[in-house]
Amino acid sequence: MAQATVIQRTVFPQQSALDAVALYVDTGAAVTLKPSSKGQAKDVAVSVVQSGGDVNLGDFLSRHSMVVRAGTRVSYASLFNAFPASYWNRWTTVERVTLRVRTRGDGSIILMKSNARGTLQMLELHRVNGESEVLIDADLSSFGDGGWLWFDLLGGDGDLVLESAEWLTEAPPRERPRVMIQMTTMDKPDYCLANLRRLGEASEVLGAIDEILLVDQGRKKVAEANGFSDAAAALGGRLRIIDQTNIGGSGGFARGMYEAVQGDFDYVLLMDDDVEMETESLPRMLAMAQFAKTPLIVGGLMFDIYNRSTLHTLGEVVNPWRFFWVNAHESMESAHNLAASNLRQTPWLHRRFDVDYNAWWMCLIPTAVIREVGLSLPVFIKWDDAEFGVRAKAHGFPTVTMPGTGVWHVSWVDKDDTVGWQAYFHARNRVIAALLHSPYEDGGRVSWEWMTHTVRHLLSLQYGTVVLRNMALRDVMAGPEALKGLLATKLQDVRGELAHYSDSRMEISVDDFPPAGVSKPPRRGGGFKQPPKALLAPWTMKNFLRQSMTKVEDERERRPQTHLPHQDNKWWLVSQFDSALVSNAEGTAVSWYKRDPEKARTLMRESSLLYWRLRKEWGDLSKRYRESLAEITSFDSWAEVFETNTIGDRRY
Repeated sequence: MAQATVIQRTVFPQQSALDAVALYVDTGAAVTLKPSSKGQAKDVAVSVVQSGGDVNLGDFLSRHSMVVRAGTRVSYASLFNAFPASYWNRWTTVERVTLRVRTRGDGSIILMKSNARGTLQMLELHRVNGESEVLIDADLSSFGDGGWLWFDLLGGDGDLVLESAEWLTEAPPRERPRVMIQMTTMDKPDYCLANLRRLGEASEVLGAIDEILLVDQGRKKVAEANGFSDAAAALGGRLRIIDQTNIGGSGGFARGMYEAVQGDFDYVLLMDDDVEMETESLPRMLAMAQFAKTPLIVGGLMFDIYNRSTLHTLGEVVNPWRFFWVNAHESMESAHNLAASNLRQTPWLHRRFDVDYNAWWMCLIPTAVIREVGLSLPVFIKWDDAEFGVRAKAHGFPTVTMPGTGVWHVSWVDKDDTVGWQAYFHARNRVIAALLHSPYEDGGRVSWEWMTHTVRHLLSLQYGTVVLRNMALRDVMAGPEALKGLLATKLQDVRGELAHYSDSRMEISVDDFPPAGVSKPPRRGGGFKQPPKALLAPWTMKNFLRQSMTKVEDERERRPQTHLPHQDNKWWLVSQFDSALVSNAEGTAVSWYKRDPEKARTLMRESSLLYWRLRKEWGDLSKRYRESLAEITSFDSWAEVFETNTIGDRRY
């Protein structure tokens, strides 16, 4: 064939990801099912493709080669090895692709496809023997709404070895871009070193990278960790570390964007620190970005680092009415385990999902986009990535969450950032993002949800969290001009405020508190039940009146009534107690929730006044924030922040 560009190589798991085999190969039976209106499978079989035999770890010969045992069929219909044809059809100028498969031994190569409904179709079958190279062309025009391409291998009388497989395009090749990878870290040197080592070992991937910038904002410095010198040496002089004070994830990522533009790079790949990257993601993301119809932000998927075959989401949008992130379509499942139901068995995975943004656990951004729309908001953490994606989209720069790329990330299962110090940034930055981009004059449902969530926290005896939410709203109404000045100081203020509230003070063991118990048993020996939705409003009012107007018994002041595990920390349940021990989401600590009638009344009054003020001033606030957006995200504004917060800058 004429000169061609490789846009995707077949890849197999690294040693550290061998428990994620389902993301690379599928040996199970594939049943094409009739999807329901929501894209879920019904029990109506249309066709069955039977594979056979489990894949053994010894079958993986290298990162790009594996053996298929005699008489078995292995499918590469997986998130890391199927070709996302519908995404290439929608976002790039590529119209046709060629599959090139090099094998050794006896067997068959079977080209398969699917449509947006998850119906499986066989396109071609090629018998091979000895050392073989097979080229198969495929047109992308039929993949408008969804669908994938992939191949299966069938071992013959003997083993069939896959030497390599690539998807190619004859579209005119592009010049090699200048690429920076940027990681922001805070006291996670082990994660960072592991990713640096992976990049150093992936020589072909490393060749596409010009600089790796690590913005270190922690006290446990990556450059001082054991093994750093060897990891840095393997990167061939590409590593640069900027030490700066902790100005949050937005400050770290803004620094990466800033340095990428100043260094005249074409792309910057932003990454979290607590991830494990699939290094093959980078060339795939670059390929899509290089062949994109317009400058395109290309994001990677997130998988659970503790349950590696589990996919967090296939894409997210910001619901304009609530102004909150949600799955890109109602058919999509969150936390989908591909080991239980892989690509061929899951119809909704075959639909193409268009998104508003991609989280910055892994996100490739063209510097042309940054030059036009500016850097991230100066908001420390939370909502910086979503707001940037929405802002870029408004300027005509779309985002794609690209299947076949991604990282394993610490999941949200063991986190609860709606309470504690992160609650401040969640509440404040969601309102700011809505003020900037909500299409509704009054912000839609944002102010109402702020109030209802505040009431729930109040009924849950989470007074510290309510104080932070009120603080957040006051800071929002102080205007956009104040944001930059809060970057380096607000976290300390937030933590200082929380120290006054027992519901926010953590102890390691439940034994650090008085033993839980009550002198009187519950009425009729029963527990508490969630109120029916129809009675929720009067029940909530009655409950708040009890909490705010009745005295707490002395016994309940001295000792907690119960100990609730985190999964039982529901607002309607906690609100029934005057005193309770509650475990945190991680299961590592316990805090003591105590009812305080005076505090409940004071906080409700403050929250109500702030709510009505936000409703009244929404239009004027929105205008102020929108008029200031270009300034607060500008290079000059951020340069002032970096100048006062930079500690060191060194190349290795």
